[in-house]
Amino acid sequence: MADPSTTRIKNEIKEILRTNCLEEIGCSIEPNPSDVHQVNAMIMGPPESPYAGGIFHLAVKFPREYPFKPMEVRFLTNVWHPNISSVTGVICLDILKDRWAASLSLRTVLISIRALLSDPVPDDPQDAVVAKQFMVNKQMFEKTAAIWTNIFAGGPETSVDDDYNNRINRLQEIGVGRKEALRFLSNSSWNVEKSIEAAYD
Repeated sequence: MADPSTTRIKNEIKEILRTNCLEEIGCSIEPNPSDVHQVNAMIMGPPESPYAGGIFHLAVKFPREYPFKPMEVRFLTNVWHPNISSVTGVICLDILKDRWAASLSLRTVLISIRALLSDPVPDDPQDAVVAKQFMVNKQMFEKTAAIWTNIFAGGPETSVDDDYNNRINRLQEIGVGRKEALRFLSNSSWNVEKSIEAAYD
């Protein structure tokens, strides 16, 4: 007989799979047949955001104490966002920490993460570099996030700024890979010279 935690998780998974969540809430899941406590999730980038058109994959891990302790969720797809680590994918979201309640669910968490993509909270950052860029130069942040969405999440090429793309190309010309060039430039406010120094430091 399954324990209450496992039963709860299975019911939440069934609830999401029963409905067309991808169309309804922009999220879907893929259960792990060998371990009910681990789930892969997918979130569609919200429209009217730098993440529009992207598909973001996440790893979900339920603790044995669920639902009395929150699940762990992190992005597997690289994303440029103040509340998500651009390196590890760890998410800073209150309902995954001190605001968690046993009445919440996987569906609620996925909806909340998608909403976070549309409405960043730079005052409570997970990635200080991204948060600073958001507050100092929001236009640069939006262009950077759109390029990350294109390169890492399959977002539209039309969202890529030509000038920024040319800077990536300049680093590629000296042997830096495209994804690595994007990381260096993003972390140096798109300063090519500083990015070259960082690449060969």
